[in-house]
Amino acid sequence: MKTLITGGAGFIGSHLAIRLLNSGNQPILLDNLDRAEQNSRKLYQLQQVNRAGSVPYYECDLLDRDKLMSIIKMEKPEAIVHLGALAGVSPSLQNPSAYIDVNIQGTNHILACAGELQVKHVIFASSSSVYGEQFDVPLAEDMVTGRVLSPYAASKMGAESLCHAFHHMYGFQLNILRFFTVYGPWGRPDMAFSTFIRRVMNNQNLSIFGQGTGRDYTYIDDIVTGIMLTLVSSESDVYNLGSGRPVLMTEVINQLRSHFPNLQLQYEKARKGDVTSTWADISKARLKLGYAPSISFKEGFEQTVAWAKEHPDII
Repeated sequence: MKTLITGGAGFIGSHLAIRLLNSGNQPILLDNLDRAEQNSRKLYQLQQVNRAGSVPYYECDLLDRDKLMSIIKMEKPEAIVHLGALAGVSPSLQNPSAYIDVNIQGTNHILACAGELQVKHVIFASSSSVYGEQFDVPLAEDMVTGRVLSPYAASKMGAESLCHAFHHMYGFQLNILRFFTVYGPWGRPDMAFSTFIRRVMNNQNLSIFGQGTGRDYTYIDDIVTGIMLTLVSSESDVYNLGSGRPVLMTEVINQLRSHFPNLQLQYEKARKGDVTSTWADISKARLKLGYAPSISFKEGFEQTVAWAKEHPDII
């Protein structure tokens, strides 16, 4: 299967590309090396993909509709996994317009090209942030209220609506996957675990924002497995991809202390835009896709720390 991955040089995209190669499929990578501080990370991840096999790569801005159209027309993918986006809650508070441009207009371009060129299957990577603040309950796919807390979340919610509209217009198979706090080796440097590990490795205090917080942390391998299962599914639907269990910040700190005994903490007030907790109800994905996360938080965290210690210049 030929699969175009937008954001293909990113954290999830590069892991997915390697899995596709290892399973005998042909990924096609599209990315925009737009943020200078991430260029070296993305180039490193492209190198890891190319070690697994030869992969076409295109540097392209999601806002360049004509170039997107020409790439899709030339490559003729059977499926598109749309991972490309501006990520992060805090940066979206500072520059919401950029998130509207890339995450909504960019998605509009991908969907329009897919529809006009008769791509059979589109998978859109959404986020648990679309659920807003719903504290201490498992979040099922029908619990979206629209009351989100950040421009990032709003951009994902808006892009989901576009997906449904284009699915209705063109009839391609559409799957929306709501990821719950993905972590693991090669994780984005601005993500929580990357920041935590980097700071403690550099003997810096670790800032903890808010109290009583928890997240449904999902190891990268389980997320990729969920995408792979969706690629071979035959029904349009929306699915949560998470671990199915929230992990309190106290448990995260205990895991950090087991690897870094000299950990120093600094508690600060909760940040604007952050939800208190997330908890994925994965029963639908389990039933309809056969999705069953297999990496425990302890195991995944150990693998992430081991990778960071082996790559101190990258973390």
